[in-house]
Amino acid sequence: MARAPFRRPAMLDMEMADQLEGDIDPADRALIAHETAAALVAQARESGDPQLVARLVALVDSEGIDTVAMMWSKAEAHTLPGALWRLYMLREWTKSDARAIARSYQAGVHAAQVRAAIAGVVDPPGPEEVQRLADEVLSGVFAGDLAVALERAGAFCRVIATGAAFEAETDDGVADSRAHHTSLKAAQLLRTGEDLETCARMWRDKRLD
Repeated sequence: MARAPFRRPAMLDMEMADQLEGDIDPADRALIAHETAAALVAQARESGDPQLVARLVALVDSEGIDTVAMMWSKAEAHTLPGALWRLYMLREWTKSDARAIARSYQAGVHAAQVRAAIAGVVDPPGPEEVQRLADEVLSGVFAGDLAVALERAGAFCRVIATGAAFEAETDDGVADSRAHHTSLKAAQLLRTGEDLETCARMWRDKRLD
């Protein structure tokens, strides 16, 4: 896929974001998603600038979740923009619900020890540890082994999914509504973990764009 010029290497191109408002051809939307994702990742990795990496990790903080969503939320799961969207959403989740995430992670860590080792979260994890993991993963995307970063995020999601499934089983028959909600969350997390691990394999095979 040809790479279009990208005028704002440090952040999202707001002119491109504006183009996504209203009725736009899905093919054009996909092209913009791929071009912005590829430009951000390539230029950050080529620059070797820690400050740029830090700004990209905090992209949603500066540009807003709506702008990032316009760019990448519609991207297919097994694409670079799709992977970035999932990673940024994971970071937002760790910011808003860190204690619950840490609790689910701890519940699943012993049943998914291999995944926990790949994720690399301090055991026992607390809110600060799960938030740090999300930042480390995004840093790895922009200045490290991108496949490893995706694998860590995928493993992290799988461990939380395992813990959430245990929590749902505990609530079953006691708090059925909460058990149902937790079961759905576990299934979604498992799917996200699988998607990110697939993206890691595709990046290694030079097929992720």
